[in-house]
Amino acid sequence: MKSPLLTLPGAVPAEGVDEGVAAHYGDLFREQRALADGTGFVDLSHRGVVTVTGPERLGWLHLLLTQHVSDLPPHQATEALILSANGHIEHALYLVDDGGTVWAHVEPGTQEALVAYLESMKFFYRVEVADRTADIAVVHLPAGSIAEAPEEAVVRETPFGRDLFLPRGELESYVEKAGPPAGLLAYEALRVEQQRPRLGFETDHRTIPHELGWIGGAVHLQKGCYRGQETVARVQNLGKPPRRLVFLHLDGSEVHLPVAGTEIRLADDGPDGRKIGFVTTSVRHHELGPVALALVKRNVPVDARLIAGDTAAAQETVVEP
Repeated sequence: MKSPLLTLPGAVPAEGVDEGVAAHYGDLFREQRALADGTGFVDLSHRGVVTVTGPERLGWLHLLLTQHVSDLPPHQATEALILSANGHIEHALYLVDDGGTVWAHVEPGTQEALVAYLESMKFFYRVEVADRTADIAVVHLPAGSIAEAPEEAVVRETPFGRDLFLPRGELESYVEKAGPPAGLLAYEALRVEQQRPRLGFETDHRTIPHELGWIGGAVHLQKGCYRGQETVARVQNLGKPPRRLVFLHLDGSEVHLPVAGTEIRLADDGPDGRKIGFVTTSVRHHELGPVALALVKRNVPVDARLIAGDTAAAQETVVEP
């Protein structure tokens, strides 16, 4: 869905999966600094919004999600995944329950498949699932923001800021109260700095939660019953994930960032060495310079010097090998 905020001065549309909102408003680093200082907002109105209502909503979702939500208190934010039967990540949900409805925002374009799966699992449970993307927009306020949420908004508060589920018709009027806008590139730069994975960026068709450090934050190890739980338990108790997420400091002398999918090799092996991973997200950060998230093979030494394409890279451990 195309956001009305693309008419704001300086707005440059995002591309790819984030199409429909602004990539930036003319000054990427200023927008990053504003978010880091707790001012402004990010238009996330392209993200999918799904709700679940009914008296059995939490107990029912508890059977389907990787997170423990049967006793989720009202207004407490959490994250959860839906896995395939083989334990591969299919959906990532960012949840909050307002006391009568579970609200979730998800990656753009994934809401229809998510709703179809949830509908197929309703059986005799007293729940109703709805795709609310057409009438609800998501707005992000950074941590430390003093901007007030409208009374009609549902707020999901996390250590990284507040996500507002706002009636889409209120979006244009609200931005006048929320401060200067920041685009998706600024939001993504801070996400990479915070080493937070994103579905479709840090994941592929075979990604399991252990590889990305989603254990604990989105996967509760003291519950079962959900699809793919056997894989989670087996890796936790008996094995190790085949890959691990790393944070890369990239050579700042390079003009171009290595794009997602760029192959990573050991620097000592040279440009013709064996591929040991790939870049998932690369950004220019206002303080750290060019940085990236990447997936590498588990047995890559944590102190190994890497090359991403033609760019030298030093790694920080996100997921322990």
